[in-house]
Amino acid sequence: MNPSRRRFLGSVSRAAAGGAAVSLLGAPAILHADAPKARVVVVGGGYGGAIAAKYLKLADPELRVTLIERNPVYVSCPLSNEVLSGERNMESLTFDYRGLSRRGIAVMGDEIVEIDPEQRFVRGKGGAVYNYDKLILSPGVSFDFSSIDGMSAELADSTLPHAWKAGPQTLLLRRQLEAMPDGGVCAIVAPPNPFRCPPGPYERAAQIALYFSHHKPKSKVMIYDAKDAFSKQGLFQAAWKEHYGDMIEWVPAAAGGNIEAIDADSMTLVGPVEDFEADVINLIPPQRAAELAVNNGLVDDSGWCPVNQQTFESTLHSDIYVIGDAAMAGAMPKSGYAANSQGKVCAMAVAAAINGQPAPAPSYVNTCYSILAPDHGISVAGVYELKDGEIVSVPGAGGLSAADADARTRAIEVQFAIGWYRNITADMFT
Repeated sequence: MNPSRRRFLGSVSRAAAGGAAVSLLGAPAILHADAPKARVVVVGGGYGGAIAAKYLKLADPELRVTLIERNPVYVSCPLSNEVLSGERNMESLTFDYRGLSRRGIAVMGDEIVEIDPEQRFVRGKGGAVYNYDKLILSPGVSFDFSSIDGMSAELADSTLPHAWKAGPQTLLLRRQLEAMPDGGVCAIVAPPNPFRCPPGPYERAAQIALYFSHHKPKSKVMIYDAKDAFSKQGLFQAAWKEHYGDMIEWVPAAAGGNIEAIDADSMTLVGPVEDFEADVINLIPPQRAAELAVNNGLVDDSGWCPVNQQTFESTLHSDIYVIGDAAMAGAMPKSGYAANSQGKVCAMAVAAAINGQPAPAPSYVNTCYSILAPDHGISVAGVYELKDGEIVSVPGAGGLSAADADARTRAIEVQFAIGWYRNITADMFT
């Protein structure tokens, strides 16, 4: 038997073992008999994975690129806080993968549960096997519910939504705010560093206060924080005061804001100094890399994935690359734009390695926008470089919105945020 035909039939039999995989367009998966230059599997179809798959195909059309995502559509976390204020609907955050399919990328609907770095395959929840020469993971984060006594994943889905992955919990939190009496309290429990930034808890406080200002003006937003400082703090606090008066109150860890336990029945948060009752609780747990990475030996003692920061190849397993929130990426934050930038750097590095070329010199960027009122936006931008194997900030590049900016500038920043969102999602999904 022809060796290439034998390999093809072997891959068919392994994929069939758990039932045929199905593309996210609803058609059966097509297994190609022709041998590609290389097989690259990308797991995770968000800000990092979708862009990595696209740019791999752009870099080398001869690659067989397979994107595996468990959800049929992607719902963006960035800008999802506006759903809580009523300024945005979920449809504007939702995207499908048809644009990537049209580029020749095989988009498969499956949840990957196993990675075999020796045999170079990943296995889906139903048993389907996907072979790879190079594997890119953009798995996101998981939540350490056990760190807060009384909290659980089940409570997050039913009663105490974190809404840190946009979708059903975002809508649950919105419904809870609508049902809350005027004069009630919404408590946000902010996690310790590091955590996935968008949607930021401090922007979320502003968007909830915007809703309250229109519909429940006697209500209050309390932020109980595991930290004593946060990014863009001065800009946030000035905007809160300007638009919402005393409606938002921040309690840092030093003042007893580090929540240790929760009683869901009485809606009580237990702190080190005193307890706090609320009508709505948005508890955002501490975070680490997604369970896929944890369960398959891709994290170190920090709970995150160590990588070669030039290429994003795992330092624990060769030919496996980790991008986005799960990766340890030096000075870069865990944000959608950072994941997008890393996806492009990684795609170029993988294409170069497959073609026997050195990895190109990387450059990385990030901008995080926060919309605090319909005409009040702020941002922090960063430009990064590789220095001695570590991603570091470029001195003098990027920076914060000016503290003394006028109203016109703040309104322009909102338009910049919306324009950024439109551009980045168009880049991801078309």
